[in-house]
Amino acid sequence: MRKIATLIITVMAITALWSCTSKQEKMENRIKKFISDYEAKAKSLYTADALASWNANISGSDADWSKSEKATFEYAKIFTDTTAFRELSEIKESGAVKDPLLLRQIEILFNAYAEKQVDTSLLTQRIKMETEISKKYSNFRTKINGVDVPDNGIEDILRKSTSGTDLQTAWEESKKIGPVVAADIIKLVEQRNTIAQKTGFRNFHEMTLKLSGQDPAEVTKIFDELDSLTRNNYIVLKSEIDSYFSKYYKIPVSELRPWHYQNRYFQEAPEIYTVDFNKYYKNQDPVKLASAYFSGIGLNPEAILAKSDLYEKPGKNQHAFSTDINREGDVRTLDNIRPDSYWMNTILHELGHGVYSYYNDMSLPFVLRDAAHPFTTEAIANMFGRFATDPHWMLDMGIIDSVECEKITADSKKALRLQMIVFSRWAQVMYRFEKGMYENPEQDLNKLWWDLVEKYQMIAKPSGRNMPDWATKIHIALYPCYYHNYLLGELLASQLYYCITGKVSKSQSFKDEKAVGDFLREKVFAPGARYQWNDMI
Repeated sequence: MRKIATLIITVMAITALWSCTSKQEKMENRIKKFISDYEAKAKSLYTADALASWNANISGSDADWSKSEKATFEYAKIFTDTTAFRELSEIKESGAVKDPLLLRQIEILFNAYAEKQVDTSLLTQRIKMETEISKKYSNFRTKINGVDVPDNGIEDILRKSTSGTDLQTAWEESKKIGPVVAADIIKLVEQRNTIAQKTGFRNFHEMTLKLSGQDPAEVTKIFDELDSLTRNNYIVLKSEIDSYFSKYYKIPVSELRPWHYQNRYFQEAPEIYTVDFNKYYKNQDPVKLASAYFSGIGLNPEAILAKSDLYEKPGKNQHAFSTDINREGDVRTLDNIRPDSYWMNTILHELGHGVYSYYNDMSLPFVLRDAAHPFTTEAIANMFGRFATDPHWMLDMGIIDSVECEKITADSKKALRLQMIVFSRWAQVMYRFEKGMYENPEQDLNKLWWDLVEKYQMIAKPSGRNMPDWATKIHIALYPCYYHNYLLGELLASQLYYCITGKVSKSQSFKDEKAVGDFLREKVFAPGARYQWNDMI
């Protein structure tokens, strides 16, 4: 009897195992077919969307923006398919799929579909609204005395002029894009919230963070901790800044206003130390320097630069970004480069994004040929961007000599510290404004903006000002609920830098060290989105 009982148990165990294996195989075959069908539709539409957006940002023409709007909708429409989403949900909820690559694709695709399980008319309207706002930003030029002045020109005035009148005029005129787009942005925020609520979220901010793999409560906790850790140091540094500008402009500290801090948002450290980084790049070509540097560490960017649009032109987007057109090697960057430290930083930053995409593992499935998270690619970009004001990098690149390097090293370190803390306080404003705006778009957003600026940046609001200055920041409208990733990227950039200098590189600048490129390709770029961001890190 004991042998018969043992045999029965063995048969039952084998049957159960076979059943489980059969279910796993069945579900894994279903998800493989789902992914195959998805890729057959998505690849071409993804590329068409990226190309149309690229062309519109270059030309600024109504025709190109119209094409971009249509291409964006066609790609987005894939994810509105309710039948496909039901199939994906059933596979996900079965728990039968065990293959790690398939599980990760399920996670990413589920979040992409979940976001768009609404009536397509809502998405059509949202995309149309975003396109119209994009056109307004792209075509806006600040006018001073009837003359168009690009963003680069405004920044030059704010950085160089000592005339309070000229500074105030440049700052106020640059803010006139705000009233042009503010009402449209509020309508867009309400539209985004409607979509989020119909998909089960409280608001668009919560939906965006959660579907990107972030816990909103955890992000807020990190920002609260950063606020606490930087506040006292910032108070001391802000006092130094105010004292410097009080003497520089020959006015009392109490009369300092936003236009006295050398950029439109006080998001970058003002030049209060003796080192003038811009003078070192006056006769340099930032593109050639960046190209030579990345090539030296084994991350040749020539294929990226060959398809990029690097310099100012009418109608063109005045900002900078990197884009992966097809996840098969067509990577580009849009810039408006001038020979100064800002654009040296920017081209290093954007090529950091670019090489992350370009050196992805093309053997990975299409869905996984992406960064582990937006803030992990920001980390790479930020790490490289910092070199623009690193005297050791400048020495190694032949921009300065050893005497000048030694002369400016101390102030360069202070400038970097100032930049990190100033930016961290600015990022607090952006994160908390967007969070508050999506939680209650009907509140007085002008007041919310300046309350946050005064609290975190400690910049005094101009007396009687009641303008939608928040709407002048393009990210709030067109790159929503993203800005916190820049600050998280700075944190990871520091971790990566100290890891590389401690374990991989023999120099502070990484110059000509192919081992650094190998490390980044193997440990960061090639994994793509194979792992969740925290697992990758």
